Amino acid sequence: MLSLTSKSWSPYVAGVVIGLLQIPAFLLIQTALGASSSYVTVGGLIASFADPAITKIDYVARHIAPTGKNWWQVALVIGIAIGAFVSMKLSGANRQAVSPIWARALGSDSPSRRYAVAFIAGFLMLFGARLADGCTSGHGLSGTAQLAVGSMVAVAAMFAGGIATAMLALRRI
Repeated sequence: MLSLTSKSWSPYVAGVVIGLLQIPAFLLIQTALGASSSYVTVGGLIASFADPAITKIDYVARHIAPTGKNWWQVALVIGIAIGAFVSMKLSGANRQAVSPIWARALGSDSPSRRYAVAFIAGFLMLFGARLADGCTSGHGLSGTAQLAVGSMVAVAAMFAGGIATAMLALRRI
């Protein structure tokens, strides 16, 4: 039985829920699930305060326009963060800082090194997502659901990159 206080949900149930979320997205705002564009929306908006000329760049202008698609993705990312926090509190789950295997792979258990590695890795993932014109949720969930060939290739590359990174970090290659 599924409960909000469970430590984890079945991946099958969670997958169905995420898949069903695409229906209102397509019906209400004619867009699919995705998250990486939200960073361009928020970043472009913040940058426009410092330098209004940035809005003349077509890429930025498209992402900071007050459209449902742009702000839907921002709301999705905020909702994911809030939902994860609420889920953790309801389930009573406690987060471990880092597993001993990853601490050894990073070469240190110091928080400052972990934060630096997490920041750099997050930046590289975001850069790659924008370069690929979509993130794992955009390509992996929405693109593959629409049988987009580009998304199939992107997902295969994401898995290959993730496996290679884990193997390198754990020194198994």
